[in-house]
Amino acid sequence: MKIAVIGGGAAGFFAALSAKEKHPQAHLTLFEKSQKLLAKVKVSGGGRCNVTNACSDIAELSRAYPRGGKKLKKAFHEFNTPDTIQWFESRGVPLLVQEDQCIFPQAQDSQVVIDCLMSEARRLGVHIEVGRGIASIEPKGAQWELRFLKAENLPLSFDKVIVATGGSPKRSGLEWLEALGHKIEDPVPSLFTFNMPKEPIKKLMGVVVENAVTSIQGTKLKGDGPLLITHWGMSGPAILKLSAFGARILSEMNYEFKVQVNWVNEQNHDVVLAGLSKIAAENAQKQLANFRPYLLPKRLWHYLLEKGGFGENRRWNELGKKGLNKIQMLLTNDTYAVQGKTTFKEEFVTCGGVSLDSINFKTMESRVCPGLYFAGEVMDIDGITGGYNFQSAWTTGWIAGKLG
Repeated sequence: MKIAVIGGGAAGFFAALSAKEKHPQAHLTLFEKSQKLLAKVKVSGGGRCNVTNACSDIAELSRAYPRGGKKLKKAFHEFNTPDTIQWFESRGVPLLVQEDQCIFPQAQDSQVVIDCLMSEARRLGVHIEVGRGIASIEPKGAQWELRFLKAENLPLSFDKVIVATGGSPKRSGLEWLEALGHKIEDPVPSLFTFNMPKEPIKKLMGVVVENAVTSIQGTKLKGDGPLLITHWGMSGPAILKLSAFGARILSEMNYEFKVQVNWVNEQNHDVVLAGLSKIAAENAQKQLANFRPYLLPKRLWHYLLEKGGFGENRRWNELGKKGLNKIQMLLTNDTYAVQGKTTFKEEFVTCGGVSLDSINFKTMESRVCPGLYFAGEVMDIDGITGGYNFQSAWTTGWIAGKLG
């Protein structure tokens, strides 16, 4: 049997290794269009590679995927996060769980993950060809003929083909799969940060609020977790979750909308108001600037006071009911105008791809092209930040490699 894997990223490598382990006699070739293998693995997590997440509860894990979660729920019963951990650790890559449940190599270096995957490929006899972009796949009897972008590369035939080409930012990058009869979901960006060109809060760049809640005005979108203020606007999980779950909605808004920030992670405004009243009673003579509620970062608290028109020397006992209400609103319902997005470094992923309706998720085989399989982000699957996108790559790659 001759097998082709198209794509030299995480999903492609894992599919190739899985296929070779299960079909050791097969001749398997992995094709990568660029000169670099595992490029996203190399740069992910700031060069440390967020291999997976410590969440092992399948229902909870599947909720981390704005697209594909329901289908992955079944797939995770075959290959879950503990399987990923066991796979890497049994091959000499000890892993480390961070407080935020993200899992990295103990070496804190993505190269050890790359070395492990490359070593396994050599051990199993995976043949790798770089600089070999695929122009099209055509059925030829019971086989598949691969045609290459470079004219000097003659077409090659294979019995089984696994497509793991990653997310395509443009629909045109998926037309070769659409031509075979697959339904395509239009690609739009996911996991991006918010640009706020007209908001002075940017001067607080570097400030982090550990547990904020965010929402988009006029939608039901919500996010939570750490929020980072940057020189262009806002980032961090509380923002990235919004951009992931709202990928299509925010695209339709042309990335112009208002984000509401609850800095104190308390949804009940009466509770916040009661807390502020207590602070005012107990710190009557203190200046507002010198007593920060909810242990807010100092620079942020001073900024919010300035935004609310409260002078530096104002005392807590001078606020009155109106003043306390105003502070409560600043803490729980602070609003900022967003105009545009910025790709979140290397964590950029695409919402969209080959529709999951076109794929049998038990095997990752195409429903319209028997013998053709899919793995990774070329499908309409994407997760929030935290190791989830790699986990879906490992899971779908492992299943696709079974080849039915």
